[in-house]
Parts: sequence; C-alpha cells; structure tokens
Amino acid sequence: MTAAMAAPGISHLQRRYLLMLALLFAAQVGIVAAVLLLAGLDMEAGQRAAFYQALGQQAGMLAVAALMLLLLLALALKRVFGRWLAPLSRLSEEAALLQSNPAHRSAIDGAPPVRELAGRFNALAHQLQALQQESRDSIDNALRSLAQERNRLAALMADLALGVVMCNLEGRILLYNSHASALLDNGAGAAPGLGRSLFGLIERGLIVHALEQLQHRLQERPAGEAAPVLHDLPRAAFVAGMPDGRMMRMQIAPVLDDAQALSGFVLTVDDISRQAQAQDRDAALLERLLRQARAGVASIRAAAETLGAYADMAVERRRRFIAAIEEESQTLAAAIGQATVQREDEAARSWHLEEMRGDDLLALLQRRLESRSLQLGTRSLCEPAPWLQVDSYALAQALARLGAAILRECATGPLALQLGAEGRLAWLDFVWQGRTPSPALLRQWEEEAPDGGASLQSVAQRHGGETMLLHQEGTPRWRLLLPALPASAALPLPRPRPSRPEFYDFDLFGQAGQNAALDATPLSRLSCTVFDTETTGLDPGGGDDIIAIGALRVVNGRVLRQEQFERLVRPRRPVSPASFAVHGISDDMLRRQPGSAEVLAQFHRFVEDTVLVAHNAAFDLRFLRMREAEAGVAFDQPVLDTLLLSQALHPNQAEHSLEAIAARLGVAVVGRHTALGDAIVTAEVFLRMLPLLADAGIVTLGQAREAARHTRYARLDY
Repeated sequence: MTAAMAAPGISHLQRRYLLMLALLFAAQVGIVAAVLLLAGLDMEAGQRAAFYQALGQQAGMLAVAALMLLLLLALALKRVFGRWLAPLSRLSEEAALLQSNPAHRSAIDGAPPVRELAGRFNALAHQLQALQQESRDSIDNALRSLAQERNRLAALMADLALGVVMCNLEGRILLYNSHASALLDNGAGAAPGLGRSLFGLIERGLIVHALEQLQHRLQERPAGEAAPVLHDLPRAAFVAGMPDGRMMRMQIAPVLDDAQALSGFVLTVDDISRQAQAQDRDAALLERLLRQARAGVASIRAAAETLGAYADMAVERRRRFIAAIEEESQTLAAAIGQATVQREDEAARSWHLEEMRGDDLLALLQRRLESRSLQLGTRSLCEPAPWLQVDSYALAQALARLGAAILRECATGPLALQLGAEGRLAWLDFVWQGRTPSPALLRQWEEEAPDGGASLQSVAQRHGGETMLLHQEGTPRWRLLLPALPASAALPLPRPRPSRPEFYDFDLFGQAGQNAALDATPLSRLSCTVFDTETTGLDPGGGDDIIAIGALRVVNGRVLRQEQFERLVRPRRPVSPASFAVHGISDDMLRRQPGSAEVLAQFHRFVEDTVLVAHNAAFDLRFLRMREAEAGVAFDQPVLDTLLLSQALHPNQAEHSLEAIAARLGVAVVGRHTALGDAIVTAEVFLRMLPLLADAGIVTLGQAREAARHTRYARLDY
C-alpha cells in the first residue's frame, strides 16, 4: 500500500522557467538603465543633475513599470512554456516510452506546430509498433521449436522421481524441479529458488568436499584426452541430514564449460529416510535373532555333547536332556518364525500398489511368468477389463512359485491363466488338466516364502484378496479373488495453462556473486524480490501495523511467478475503516493468523541474498523495520524504489503513482490493493523501466541508487 503524498519542491522545467524569467527581466532592466545612462552622458552637467533628480522623483512609477514589465514577461514566457517548451519536453519523455510500451500514443496539446509534431510522433509510433509486431512474429516462429524443447525439458524435470538442482560454482541455483523443492523445503521459509544459495539448504562443507573430489578426478584425466560424454563424467555421492530429521542421499555430477573446466554442478536428491529406518529395523531384527540363535545353539550343543559323553546315563536324566534339546529347538524355531513374519510385514509395508487395467496386468503376468519357463495360455473372460490396484512385482513372484509347483506336482499339460470379473470382484485363475492338490499341500505352497520374499498368502492379504480351490466340469482351478476398482470415466483433457512454471535460468552461470561489488552488477542481472505490504492504516508512527506481505522474484530480467510469498499477519490494532475500504481485509480474517515476528522471520529467509524492490519503498520499509528487533532480523539489503526511478526517468510527468506509471508503460493493473497483486504490477513496471534506464545511462545497481537519491521524492520520510 502506498500513502497519498504531495510532490515537494519544483520540477526541472519550473526551474528553467524561473531562471529564464529572471534573465529576461534582468536584460530588460539592464537595457533601460543603459539607455538612461547614455542619455545622461549627452547632457550638460546642470541638465544631467536635473535629469537624474527627476528620475529619482519618479522612482515609484519606475518600480511599478518594472513590475508591470515583469508581469508581462512572466505571462508571455508562461505562454511560450505552456504552448511550446513543456509539451516538447513531455513529448521527448513519451518518445522514450515507446521502447517499453509501443502502444503508447501522445495526447499533448500546444501550439499548432507542436500538435502537428505530436501527430507525426503518433504516426511513427504506429509504424514502429507494426514493425515490432512483425519482428516479434518472426522471432516467435523461429523460436517455436526451441520453446517446445524447453517445455519438454521442463516436463521431464517435473516428472523425475528424483529431485534435481543445478548450480554454478558459487552455489547459486540455476535450475530445480518441483520434486527438489518438496524435498529441500523445511517448511520454515527455506526452499529452493532461482538465484538463491544452495548453502542455505544443505551444509556447505558437504558440497565443498564433493566438489573437491570432482575437481581432483577431472584433473587426473590425461592431457589431450577427449572430452568425456555425459555417462563418463565423475560423480560424488554423500548422505545429508535435514533440519527436520529426514535423511537425503545426494549425488553431484560436474557441469563443464567449453574449455572442459568445472563451471557448475548438478545435484540429485532422494529421500532415504524410510530406507534408513527399514535398514535399522532389519539390523535390530537380525541382531536379536542371532543372539537368540547363538544362545539356543549353545544350549543344544552342550546337551548333545553331554548325551554323547555319557552313554550309560540314567534314563530319567537322558529324558531331561532330550526334553531340553527339544525345548531349545522349539524356541529357536519360534524365533525364526517370528523374525520371518516381521520381515514379511516390513516387506509388505514397502509395497506400492498401483492402478492397472486387468488386460495389462494379465499381459504383464504372462511375460513375467513365461520368463520363469512357465508355458502359459492367457485369456480374459470379461469386457471391458476391470481396473485393479496391485503390486505387479510381488504378485508375479508369488504366482510364479505356485504355477511352478502345480506344473511340477499336479498338471499333465499346460497351465492357463484367466482373468474374470463381476461387479466389484475380479479374479485370476490357474486352470490345468491333472490331479487336484490336497488342502495341506496347497496351504504349504501358499505359505512358502523362500529367500526372504513374501508368501502368496501374505500377497493376497496385502491386496485384500482371498484364495480358493475350485472344480468346474472336472477341471481343477485355483482362484485369487481381488477387489475391482470402480470404472473410471474418460478423463477430460486438462485446460492448457497460460505458461509452464519455469524453474530454470541457465544465464545464471555467469551471475556475479552477492558481494561488495554488487553496486557494479547490471540491473538486468540482479536477483530481486519485489514486495508490497497492506497495513491497518497509513501512520506507522501512530501505531498502524502490517496485515499482509506479498512478494515474488525477478531473476535475470524475468518475473518468476511460481516463486511467491504471500502471508496474512495478525496486527496489534484493528483495521481502520478507510484501509478496509481499500484492501478488503477484515479483522476476522486476521484473528487466527501468525504474528508479525513469525511472518517477518519467514519473509527475511525468502528475501535473503536479493535486492529489494518496491513502489514507495520508504513506506513499506518503515513498517518492516518497526518489527525487526522483535523478529530478530534486519532488512539491510539494497533497495530500489520504482517511485524514485520513475521520477528520475520522467521528471516532467505530473503523476508517479503505481497506476500512472503502469499506464505509461503499458502494464495491465490486476489485483490492485492486494499485497501480492501490487507486487506483481510493481515487478512488471520495474522490468519495463530497465531499457529506459539503460538509455538514460543508468545501467548498474549503484547508478540506479544514485539516480534515485537525487530525486525530490527521495526526501520523503515516514
């Protein structure tokens, strides 16, 4: 929110007007004085004295005449300025606007030649716009294939199961996918963002150590060796703990420049927290089983050695030793059985059930079972095929063992696999010619779980299914019942989004670091956070407070709309009626929101290592700095103000409100008087200003700050 203000001081054009008026008046007075002096010199001494005495007596009239002359000069000069110089100055500024807004047309009034010049200006602007549109169409056609490749890359990155982050050697993030954002986001405002430092997310020492390993391996390559292909590049791997306790497996691969020197790196991230926990449980289970087995085997061995050493042992005593051996054997068998059940439960927890069409499952099972030398004939008995939720790998493993047992023990011919469905149930059948296995033998097959795998019985239970043995027309049939998913309607094609979220910016490979030389960085290459606030009122010194903060990133001259910050804040005083009428945020909406200390700490993490940009930044920063100590942060980044930059660019324009600047630069104003909406408009305005600033010789951050410092609005304070 920006406060209403009156423009202090006078403009450059007004200063020129006053200076010219003073010079003309002084010239007129000087001419009159010179004429009177020369006239007096031509007279005799007596006449000259009388002449000067008469002039002295008419001093009042001369002063009135001088004032009348000054008034006439002021009116004449004002007309000249109003009809000629002022319109021409505004026309000059509007000509510069065409670079950012080709649709701008001048509506300047003035003398007939000035209006004619404005008409020619508009005609040239129309031709320029047409030429630019033609040029843009040509460029769009030429870059269409490149955009398609970029979208394919973005889609591939978004769909990868691994998190992927690309950085330059300074650790600045150049690329990341949504999975990496989810894995590295700790929920406290620290998340990947273009231009941000990776070292704020992962311990710097781990990254540096891995990069040193990569550098060493690259230097070990023999001189003159051909450049390595992608799959031959060295890699370094490590495991890192996150602040929230998760464990991440990370792998770093180098990015080489044209000279085959290290210019950056690609980091892949995978959450191994569940695997690590499972390994810990497996290790504990194995340790417990080994401890029990060691004690049981020692007892059995001692009893067996005693029985062997004393062959003439009394019958009763021998019976006790044999009973002890049997008891220890049963205890050991029970421990092994319990460990097996726990291992199966652990394996079941790691299963991932996926939706599959029945026909696809049937074909998949046929391929996997036939790979185990099971000759199958498959047949679907239903149309359309049901949808199932299965773990195809575990199901194929268990069915392969059962199919092999049936062929080995019972079948006299080939084995058939059939699929059927009715209502909410589906079934998979093994059908064969031959004898029927006994219930005990079938139960043994279903409970078999070799090599630590899952038994068929546990697979069926995991899928919510049941097994049964049937006879149809004298043919044995084994059936696995499975729940069928409801039939799904055809999914409508998603509406195309205005643009794919962009998570990459390869230009950042050459990005200057955030250091003491930041003022020398070109404006077009800065990493910026454009922000705005909404408040309870317009008087920070009188107790008004922040109620909303909205921000988004501008990196390398591009607005990154997917990197946004938007929070409501619980204030310490009610929202004033005048402010509510502007932004529509009520006290009820803020009652359960976090306080300013919590939100400002999150916002500070979001804006770190960036330049702050705002419209009328003095107003917003005053509210932020009132709560810095409470939040334990300091907003000490460089600040750019679009209000001051507009004044530096267009000193002859009457208005420098955000709406007025947006209208001049051709920026659509949407979502005005919401924190994020105003931040988006400010970001677009800032980008439209960059070429205009460059034309004015304002290229770097330091030059922009210096130009803003000398504008009359820079004297405003809150």
